[in-house]
Amino acid sequence: MNDFTHGKAIELASGIHRVVAPNPGVMTGPGTNTYLLGRKEITVLDPGPAEPAHCEAILRAVDELRGEVVQIVTTHTHPDHSPCAALLRERTGASIIGSVIEQDGFQDESFVPDREPENDEAIAVDGETLRAIYSPGHVGNHFCYLHERSGLLFTGDHVMQGSTVVIIPPAGDMKDYIESLRRMLEYPLAYIAPGHGGLIPEPAKELEYLIGHRLKREAKVVEKLSGFDRVTLEELVVPVYDDVDPSLHPVAQYSLLAHLLKLEKDGRAIKRDESWSLR
Repeated sequence: MNDFTHGKAIELASGIHRVVAPNPGVMTGPGTNTYLLGRKEITVLDPGPAEPAHCEAILRAVDELRGEVVQIVTTHTHPDHSPCAALLRERTGASIIGSVIEQDGFQDESFVPDREPENDEAIAVDGETLRAIYSPGHVGNHFCYLHERSGLLFTGDHVMQGSTVVIIPPAGDMKDYIESLRRMLEYPLAYIAPGHGGLIPEPAKELEYLIGHRLKREAKVVEKLSGFDRVTLEELVVPVYDDVDPSLHPVAQYSLLAHLLKLEKDGRAIKRDESWSLR
């Protein structure tokens, strides 16, 4: 299960395989996880980047299972998760299920679904059920999917192994993100199957940790913000993320902004021009 060799199909549970895309990096870990669900009529969940070698690896794994791709499901439309859907549809004729969102410079412009999922929809997967769970926060069109028989929750970028998720406003929303994490606790989960990294055991413990981590960071934002009359994002990111490598501060500014916008919604912070202060 901990084999992240690019292009190799690894069985995680009966009828569930993972193929890792060749796009490793700071933000993607070993690479984007593409999941194959089913034995004959196969659903490809998060097809990954538009990398021909990855598309071929998916199709090769399907052939080895002696199945066929009948549908493609996406958690969201960031460029490391959905662009291969168009390649797979061209090769297989499979339908695409996924939610669209307004272009903001971070979305897959090639993504055209046949239909959009609905919250709590039961999607048929080779005679079993994949439950669609609307989970905005990382981005407004994000869905997680629960494979009910195995208890695997496919979280895309809602939960990742080994790192916290970057929230990029306005498509990303910290208040929505924390509320979505709380909703995940209502479902019977066996493992979290993230978009990057390996299976995460004790899902309730992981979700509670992530909620606590975000609220702890929010408290730190309030603490550091209270030391300024007015402060810019560039100035505030240094004390708030003093536990993060400074080279990552430009990325951390996105999540910091998301925290500030949440505090603004909660009536605890106010923005004037390009500066922030506590109310």
